[in-house]
Amino acid sequence: MLDRSAGRLASRQSAVVCPPKPPLQGRPLLSGAQAEHLQAVFKMLANTTRLRLLHALVRAGELCVTDLAQAIGMTPQAVSNQLQRLVDRGILIARRNGSNVHYRILDPCVPSLLDTALCLSEDAETAGAETTRPRGRAR
Repeated sequence: MLDRSAGRLASRQSAVVCPPKPPLQGRPLLSGAQAEHLQAVFKMLANTTRLRLLHALVRAGELCVTDLAQAIGMTPQAVSNQLQRLVDRGILIARRNGSNVHYRILDPCVPSLLDTALCLSEDAETAGAETTRPRGRAR
């Protein structure tokens, strides 16, 4: 699954990629503090609006608030609120151009994380459809 995910990402993105890290299997077990930090990352991403904004930015590279709002069908004010949360977390960076503020993904690990999560979601849907069987007898 990861090879497929990495291949899709490499074909779509020419930006900086997440720096190499030791394999997860070889790392020490997460400490309590590391687990809490990881939980905070997942909580930040556990929001449909933020996920859609991040995906729009992965696709476009950089967008202003107005374009992002139009892309996901929300008001610029609501989008700005969510974007600020992502900036505060170090996931996005903002650049002012006249009266417009443009956003792009700062953390190079985010696109691969989104791609892997989407892959997991699609695989789970496929597996669920293949293993779903009616309960009981048909009458």
